[in-house]
Amino acid sequence: MRVKPLRGYRYGIGRERDLTKVVAPPYDQISPRTQDHLYALSPDNIVRVSYARDRAEPGEPADKYVRAHATLDRWLAEGVWAREEWPAIYPYTQTYRVGGHEVTRAGFVALGEVSDYARGIVRPHERTHAGPKQDRLRLLETTGADIGLIFMLTADPGGALREATAGTGAPVAEARDLRGELHRLWRTTDADTIARVQALMAPARVIIADGHHRYETAVEYARRHPGAGDKLMAFFPLEAPGLTIFPNHRLVQGLGDFSLDSLLDRARPWFDAAPLSEPIVFEPGPTRIGVVAGADAATLTLRPDAAARIAWPSGTSAAWRRLAVSILHEGVLRPLLGIDDATLDAKTNVEYTADQEEAVRGAREGRYQAAFLIAPTTPEELQAVVQGGEVLPQKSTHFYPKLLDGLVFHRLEGAP
Repeated sequence: MRVKPLRGYRYGIGRERDLTKVVAPPYDQISPRTQDHLYALSPDNIVRVSYARDRAEPGEPADKYVRAHATLDRWLAEGVWAREEWPAIYPYTQTYRVGGHEVTRAGFVALGEVSDYARGIVRPHERTHAGPKQDRLRLLETTGADIGLIFMLTADPGGALREATAGTGAPVAEARDLRGELHRLWRTTDADTIARVQALMAPARVIIADGHHRYETAVEYARRHPGAGDKLMAFFPLEAPGLTIFPNHRLVQGLGDFSLDSLLDRARPWFDAAPLSEPIVFEPGPTRIGVVAGADAATLTLRPDAAARIAWPSGTSAAWRRLAVSILHEGVLRPLLGIDDATLDAKTNVEYTADQEEAVRGAREGRYQAAFLIAPTTPEELQAVVQGGEVLPQKSTHFYPKLLDGLVFHRLEGAP
């Protein structure tokens, strides 16, 4: 993976270090309510460019992409956001709490080369949809602003990359995300250090953790604009602490004849069923699925002898078939409820949440017919599937915490 330093654009260079009011989650994590909250935080919040509102205020351009471009131009003209004097790589840490413990995930931000997946330098781990890529491409074409960080994973078994990219001294920027987790950014301009990082990354093959739509948009942009072959990325070691993956539980709605009793009856050829008592405390396991429907709840545990009788998609590996999300999709949702890939792509019957309590509450309150609770995909499972050239079922992982937009961004050369 070829990486480069960049002259990043940052907010309030030399004036403000706490950027909490101007940062935002990735665009695909922003609900209308969150968008309104970010708009209220500051007139300079990066969301006004990264994910502008559909509705325009009086006197603003109706087209949200044109509006984002105008906002960015005004910021740059007024010096609200400005470009660094020298190229740099940016050490980046996220300190957060999970399971009652504080954890720090450390990586770095740089420009990374974009290439077709067929080259094998960058490996995806999930499928993408056309709609989000069209949106991201139009924003990039209109503004030239490369804002959203792609979360990349790379091997670093000896820790040399972590050592070379460790932030020293005081950070140049820090911020709290909407969940209160702390993000810090440093700036490294030393030529020897940058060369060391580039040498360590040169033979690397990386996995996209988050940002598949943005990455594929960058590939398409580079195809249309030769010479624009780099994308803003954040690289984190696979072996380091802090690679936290939550499951994406499935929330099902709109099925005409759904009942939990009927589901359990149809599942018996493959699964052992057991009641799940109140309060719901689902202990995840790779072959165990929790189901909550109204006031009732149960667990479905795949019997060892039944795995071979599931109609697995052709060509899937043993590693893929051992995933909890694969068992849910191919052992329950598809054969028993008729929820196939086309249904998932249409987004008519299934929603997702990484919050188990939220999933249970939605099913209990009747907002969903059922919540299906699953175990998270582990880093080891992710590597085994991706290194074998496969992708996981969509929405298989929820990496926590999300990276922040607005700590630093890049603008493409020749941008409008």
